[in-house]
Amino acid sequence: MSGISETALKTFIEAYGTEPAGLWAAPGRVNLIGEHTDYNDGFVLPFALPQRTVAAAGPAPDGRWSVCSTLATEPITFGVTEPGDVTGWGAYVAGVVWALRDAGFEVPPARIAIASDVPLGSGLSSSAALESAVLTALIDLGGLDVPLERRPAIAQRAENVYVGAPTGILDQSASIRCREGRALFLDCRSYEIDQIPFDLAAEGLAILVINSNAPHQHVDGEYGERRKSCEAAAATLGVAALRDVSTADLPQALERLDDDVLRRRARHIVTENQRVLDTVSLLRSGRVREIGPLLTASHASMRDDFEITVDQVDVAVESALTAGAYGARMTGGGFGGCVLALIDADRADTTAAAVAEAYEQKGFTAPTSWVATAGPGATRL
Repeated sequence: MSGISETALKTFIEAYGTEPAGLWAAPGRVNLIGEHTDYNDGFVLPFALPQRTVAAAGPAPDGRWSVCSTLATEPITFGVTEPGDVTGWGAYVAGVVWALRDAGFEVPPARIAIASDVPLGSGLSSSAALESAVLTALIDLGGLDVPLERRPAIAQRAENVYVGAPTGILDQSASIRCREGRALFLDCRSYEIDQIPFDLAAEGLAILVINSNAPHQHVDGEYGERRKSCEAAAATLGVAALRDVSTADLPQALERLDDDVLRRRARHIVTENQRVLDTVSLLRSGRVREIGPLLTASHASMRDDFEITVDQVDVAVESALTAGAYGARMTGGGFGGCVLALIDADRADTTAAAVAEAYEQKGFTAPTSWVATAGPGATRL
């Protein structure tokens, strides 16, 4: 049993005075490429991290739901609720209960204890890991017949409607449907997936994740503004979503958009979708190193056209590339968070040191770095 699982088990026993019925885990995720394309019905390519959120859970005798966490001082208890009734971190748990009930399922009353080693506020989707672990636990406890392919949308609805965060389907899909040694190629319109081989060690490569440790300003207002801009551009162009504009159509589409901000937002989404498709094609043919320039181009597009990077992540990308990375980009919603760099496996320490030195020269808070491998999605332990 891993340390984080032991912590969840211990927390449950201390809180409720009994053993849980089981332990369920769901991972954080890194998005290899495909940023802000999910809510534009586009394509994404995430993989699951080894870092996980673990939910120890068991039936509740009082007909209510109770949840405690190693990161919160007080447990939260609630009955049947509506969006807005539970706030703070507990809203993610109450939201899952609400979304399952809203989908027509009889959700079993439960007692839950949460422990996690997914870094908070780093763009690695700790919220989706929490939702997915709780969702998986409740489905198993209640013996609910919820097909795997339906689960991400239920978790997303909890976040969109109950919590009020306008996220796309990427995070929950990755946390629930990823497989070890694979990247998840997801069509966010049809929800069709393909598991793309992503065994970097076999190629002598690695993904270095660099937590910029910048204050993660993933403000709902900024995220929401990007989404509104994309929807406005699609409406002007007469398409259901920007996914319906091809790179061949892009020059003509940009001419039809009067507003420069809308032009830049649309250009990012259209070109980013193509970069995802190109990355998948290269990975399928085993040309892993060649995805590097696509990662770097993605970052430039997020920086210049979508305007969601900050100085710390730009410096991390630049210093990783200078240290010899094949490609590097910010990952996640933006305004802080993490950078990933595709590197030779034996260059992890050298690259991390180069980024740390660049941070020190800029007077930034020191970054933290680790090598990420593609892990499994949500499961019972």
